[in-house]
Amino acid sequence: MADSDTTQPTGALPSLADMQHWTWVLGRAQQMMLEQGLATMTAGDALLPPIPGLTDPATIARTRDFWTDSLTLWQRMLDPATPAPRAESPDQARDKRFKDRRWHEDPVFDFIRQSYFLVADTMLAQVDALQGVDERQREQMRFAARGFLDAMSPTNFPATNPEVLEKTIATRGENLLKGLQNMLADLGKGQLTHTDQSAFELGRNIAMTPGKVVLRTDLYELIQYSPTTETVLATPLVIFPPWINRFYILDLSPEKSFIRWAVEQGITVFMVSWRSADATMKHVVWDDYIAAQIEAIDTIRSGLDVPAVHTIGYCVAGTTLAATLAILAARGEADKVASATFFTAQVDFEKAGELLHFVSDEQLALIRSLTPDGFLDGRYMAAVFNQLRGRDLIWNYVTNNYLLGKDYAPFDLLHWNGDTTNLPAAWHIAYLTDLYRDNRLAKPGEMTALGTPIDLSKVATPAYIQAGREDHIAPPESVWAMMRHLTGPRRFVLAGSGHIAGVVNPPSAGKYQYWRNDTPVDDFEAFVAGARETKGSWWPDWLEWLRAIGQEQVPATGSRTPGEGMLVPLGDAPGIYVRTR
Repeated sequence: MADSDTTQPTGALPSLADMQHWTWVLGRAQQMMLEQGLATMTAGDALLPPIPGLTDPATIARTRDFWTDSLTLWQRMLDPATPAPRAESPDQARDKRFKDRRWHEDPVFDFIRQSYFLVADTMLAQVDALQGVDERQREQMRFAARGFLDAMSPTNFPATNPEVLEKTIATRGENLLKGLQNMLADLGKGQLTHTDQSAFELGRNIAMTPGKVVLRTDLYELIQYSPTTETVLATPLVIFPPWINRFYILDLSPEKSFIRWAVEQGITVFMVSWRSADATMKHVVWDDYIAAQIEAIDTIRSGLDVPAVHTIGYCVAGTTLAATLAILAARGEADKVASATFFTAQVDFEKAGELLHFVSDEQLALIRSLTPDGFLDGRYMAAVFNQLRGRDLIWNYVTNNYLLGKDYAPFDLLHWNGDTTNLPAAWHIAYLTDLYRDNRLAKPGEMTALGTPIDLSKVATPAYIQAGREDHIAPPESVWAMMRHLTGPRRFVLAGSGHIAGVVNPPSAGKYQYWRNDTPVDDFEAFVAGARETKGSWWPDWLEWLRAIGQEQVPATGSRTPGEGMLVPLGDAPGIYVRTR
């Protein structure tokens, strides 16, 4: 029988020195095999010419660097004194996914984090180095690669996220059960939840600016808001929001509401609230939305007995407003509109950003397959927009609400973001095809609506064109293109933030900034180079511009108050269409 005092326990753990030694052995073996493989691939170019993206010298160099850096990271995990193989980029250093200190202080999680960054950098570099693809294809591949990398982040998996591991141990798995409940609820409704949906109610704490519905058609309601000043500008304002979303993005909580603020500045404000599409709207096309804008303009002119109105078009409704103005100009009726303001709107889609990835023949075929009843479920568009900011609008919530089991926080903007609107399929497919894919609106006379050719160069209406510096839906350079197509007096303003926060930025918030360049310039780069920055909201700048067009005031009585003029009230704001699901 063996002497128990001299037998090593079979379950003894290796020492740190042993682990470092065997790591070196395995790493050296891997390196030797890699070097031999590379030598074999590169030997005898006459027999085996370099294959781009596989055996060409640049790809081989990137592969060698990847494995060398991987081994260095492994060594650094065991010996934190080992220098990092490469410096983190500023974006990586600021990456909010890895803000927990353990991602930086714990050797294992630091290894996981830096390995992820190494894989991400290598994959994106490989996409950039691909030969034989045009720039649009390359952008599509970058977009797909970034989406894949965001999905594969170690923060998205319980076993590789230190915060989730800690929470799971502390709650004995209750967080995962709560997260599963959240996930199943989202699967049931077919939509990712971003906020506490019970925290907001239309007319109670959002969309609560007082007013009346004064017109209702099969496509929209027209709301007139009650004045709060003794006098108002003689020329009223009508706002056309995008029908892809609900209008109350401009009437969130009172302190954020553009509508409420505009009323308080002494402006008679009208708002269009579009109807969410159903099977009865399968024949609705772009012409119908243009006709609706003209009808709303004429209704206000007649009801208030004024010669013209100011207009605002937001996003797709701004694109439509530009076409409306071109048609009015062709008809000799341009004087019906005193001014046009465009919130993050495009008319030239050559550089329309990442949404161009969704206008391929395959994507259009998918939309057709999803619309057998003639309308596109708004949840599809919500998913598309979420993909444009997948890290913030998808995976952040997977981690917080599915893995950590956190409760949803109330946030009015995200409540609006989840309040989806259905779209007429015929309009949507034609819009993606004619404007995004083929860029026909930018070509004079290429498109026709209501029997009239559309030529944007005929639009001489004074225009205020606002873009968001960080807009991922309507990139500022794409919005700037409107400066080349319209011919009247134009003011371009670049606002801080993006497609929503860049617009919804009340002066009282004291947030962001905007840029103007009053020197005539030919392109967006020149505008940026010579622009002057002003802290805070651009809303006062717009108000100053609007008042300069016409400063005449009239008493806020009679037709300026809903229900006291020719426009008969049909119900209280925010109306019934905004509540239709």
